[in-house]
Amino acid sequence: MGSKNGKPVLRDEDVKALVQSSGLDEEQVREHFNAFVAEHPNGKMKMKDFREMMSKALPKKDASKMEKHVFRIYDSNNDGSIDFQEFMVVFYIMSDGSPDEVLEKIFRVFDVNSDGTISKKELKRIIKDILSGLIKTDNPEEASEKLITTSAFAEMDTNEDGKVSLDEFKAACLGQEKFSKMLALKVIDIFIDDE
Repeated sequence: MGSKNGKPVLRDEDVKALVQSSGLDEEQVREHFNAFVAEHPNGKMKMKDFREMMSKALPKKDASKMEKHVFRIYDSNNDGSIDFQEFMVVFYIMSDGSPDEVLEKIFRVFDVNSDGTISKKELKRIIKDILSGLIKTDNPEEASEKLITTSAFAEMDTNEDGKVSLDEFKAACLGQEKFSKMLALKVIDIFIDDE
């Protein structure tokens, strides 16, 4: 993406790349870009804008505790904002990506400090936020936060080195491990309209 007189512009090479990666045609990419820039004139979506988008997209869910975690999925360069290309890449992956691509993005939710691994402390924090916002714990039989953390971490940390790599995370989720799969599906659920 380029910039002309401080305004974001979509270059032809950007359009071509997004057509290839998104499954949209050229006109659709330009329409999405124009809508994005109409909402975000400087071409960047900040956390505040993202929060508003999440609350509109998920009026029936309390996703407020998950906002900062989901924001990391989009902000791939960790600059504190989401540009149009970052937004479109996630849009495509979450709608038409392979399971591998989807899990790579979901991994960023759990990797709180963006160091390429998930620690037990990071996993515990995410589970706490998922439980308080996305899983209603009115049911006394609902698994406890500690049980979920311990079980999921044990499923994922196959080499028992105290941290979960991207490959371990993907293997646990794709291997249908009970708690790993449940957590990944809860994150995916954020992107799916349940109507």
